[in-house]
Amino acid sequence: MCLDKVVMRFAGFVVLVSVALAHFVSPYWLLLTVFAGFNLIQASFTGFCPAAIVFKKLGAKPGVAFD
Repeated sequence: MCLDKVVMRFAGFVVLVSVALAHFVSPYWLLLTVFAGFNLIQASFTGFCPAAIVFKKLGAKPGVAFD
């Protein structure tokens, strides 16, 4: 699977988990959703994504968005 798909799936997973945690545990978990959204926005402008670096080191194939 290419790096772009892995990063987008991970971001979606983080958002869904944080919404579930906010519903069942504490509304403060929505801050994780805010962080994920902010990180996606800044990555779209800069091309820098910490998750992409981690997944690249774990062996994800290069994609188009993150070098």
